[in-house]
Amino acid sequence: MKTNTQKICALAMLSALSYIVAVIGRIPLVLFLKYDPKDIIITIGGFLYGPLAALMITVVVSVAEMFTISENGPIGLLMNIISGASFACTAAFIYKRYRSMRGAVTGLAFAWIFTTAVMVLWNYLITPLYMNVPRDEVAALLIPAFIPFNLIKGGLNAAFTMLLYKPVKAALQSSRMMPQSQEQEKTGKFNMGVVIASAFIIATCVLWVLVLNGRL
Repeated sequence: MKTNTQKICALAMLSALSYIVAVIGRIPLVLFLKYDPKDIIITIGGFLYGPLAALMITVVVSVAEMFTISENGPIGLLMNIISGASFACTAAFIYKRYRSMRGAVTGLAFAWIFTTAVMVLWNYLITPLYMNVPRDEVAALLIPAFIPFNLIKGGLNAAFTMLLYKPVKAALQSSRMMPQSQEQEKTGKFNMGVVIASAFIIATCVLWVLVLNGRL
């Protein structure tokens, strides 16, 4: 009973944090496409509690966004759920099967590629409906806008998840919102390779954004 209460409290906190960063953390990346880091928090929740937890957080946050800050109504809700779930649930599903550093990296890498493909397809199908533009115009934006945006977004999500997962888990355990013995992983402590790889991905994504926006 205590464990269930701790889990509910942790999921509620992660949902609230995801919503907060979605509200205050939006930054333009490519043309009209904006990035917010909520999927990082959702993926961490999935790593901690499994893919179903990641889906629950995604739905809760997406619904909250629709009624508060979204300008795209149900279509925006659908796109948010597809985007968040395709990344966070995919990474969490693989990590749940292979609870190791390699499993985490594999899950994030696969989620990065999978989400990019999924969102390019859905952008092509759905964007004309809420932007009221011909599908040919959307198709013309796939290579210069939608594909780079989703690759950059996935890279940032993967890199920051790798950097923040352990500290967030440790914080939850120290605050007694998660039992110390809940997860017996083989990931061990952060190693310098993870930090360097994550920093390289982040730096590459930032440089790519600067180039795409003509600032470099």
